[in-house]
Amino acid sequence: MKPTMEILEKISENSRNHPEEIFTRLYRYLLRPDLYYIAYKNLYANKGAGTKGVDNNDTADGFSQEKIDRIIQCLSDESYSPKPARRVQIPKTNSTKKRPLGIPSFTDKLVQEVLRMILEAIYEPVFSKNSHGFRPGRSCHTALKSLKKEFTGVSWFVEGDIKGCFDNIDHHVLVDVIHAKIKDARLLKLIWKFLKAGYMEDWKYHPTYSGCPQGGIISPLLANIYLNELDKFAEKIASDFYQPRERVYTKEYNKIAGQIKKAKKLLKTAVGEEKCKLLKLQKQLKKELRKVPCASKTDKVMKYVRYADDFIIGVKGGRTDCESIKSSLRNSLAVL
Repeated sequence: MKPTMEILEKISENSRNHPEEIFTRLYRYLLRPDLYYIAYKNLYANKGAGTKGVDNNDTADGFSQEKIDRIIQCLSDESYSPKPARRVQIPKTNSTKKRPLGIPSFTDKLVQEVLRMILEAIYEPVFSKNSHGFRPGRSCHTALKSLKKEFTGVSWFVEGDIKGCFDNIDHHVLVDVIHAKIKDARLLKLIWKFLKAGYMEDWKYHPTYSGCPQGGIISPLLANIYLNELDKFAEKIASDFYQPRERVYTKEYNKIAGQIKKAKKLLKTAVGEEKCKLLKLQKQLKKELRKVPCASKTDKVMKYVRYADDFIIGVKGGRTDCESIKSSLRNSLAVL
């Protein structure tokens, strides 16, 4: 039997080469034991692997072939039922407020990790290049590098913070989005079970009507699948907004640019003190050039970068353009 990771790599390559492809019969990979050993390795390397859920007896130390067999049997006959997550309140960084964290049992973490690997193989290749949160090889640092590289010449910024994003994800919308890409009833049913598992806080059970619990292994990926719809909408706005114009440089810009060109030409033959003076003049002129308006007519451009539930838009245009973009995004989020 071919190792499942090789199959997932092939699926990932297929998704990359054919972004619109629909995937079926994925649930069978949840019934392959080799994925659970890889999942256990991934979880055990995580500092939070030993954190207990609602069942104190269900820990990483109880991992064995027998445990894998029991999980696969329950998944095979579809009797598997996730336990409620144990909810704790942890303080936010640099804030007196707290945010809820849902901690699944170890068995549920194991199944979620296997499910995450399968879904990631399909979705990671088709996620937007402008998305940087909770993705392999991406972080807030790559988001900042993208800002530095892409957001040159913008005159306006629109910042967005999706309040309570993880807690307010619409389950029906999320499952519909996944169903558009994955036609596998059993896999969708399992995702639905995790979404509806509820949580225990102060030993009291609470059902979940919306959201993906922060702390769940699969929650960040599900949030990215959900917010990828926002990414696609933002990119469509950017495409529609783009208006290339003929560049007409200002008189001030042309004057200084001409002086720099002349100094550069003289530098080819200059030596000694004359060369030092020309280098100093060239440096001074370049500094002045950065302070004057470049062109009287410029392209209209919109740039977009998202990290988790925070995003920023750079606009080369007017304030009315920003207001229009902001309104369009607000309407898109209302639908999500």
